[in-house]
Amino acid sequence: MSRARAKGTAAESAVVEFLSLQWPYVERRALSGSNDRGDIAGIPGVVFEVKAAARLEIPAWLRELEVEIANDDAQTGLLIVKPRGVGTKRVGEWWAIQRLDRAAWLLKEAGW
Repeated sequence: MSRARAKGTAAESAVVEFLSLQWPYVERRALSGSNDRGDIAGIPGVVFEVKAAARLEIPAWLRELEVEIANDDAQTGLLIVKPRGVGTKRVGEWWAIQRLDRAAWLLKEAGW
């Protein structure tokens, strides 16, 4: 396994561990090529894309997330980004990023 892939696997596993405290059925998804549906499954209607890269490429990652939301026929998605210097023991401090229209939808669904 390449160093980059190992880093990605560790990040995805850390996010699954964090989310499983609230949603016990979350799990890493197997790679699915051109029909990618995100990195984490288990919360119906939500796609998660996890990134742990030294160089931030948020616009490209958000475009990738939109494709995955469509592939999964999901309602929304979150881009989870590991900030530099924040390790896997502090996953709650990682960034959850999404388009404003998707954030507004989540707030409305939550009753706000």
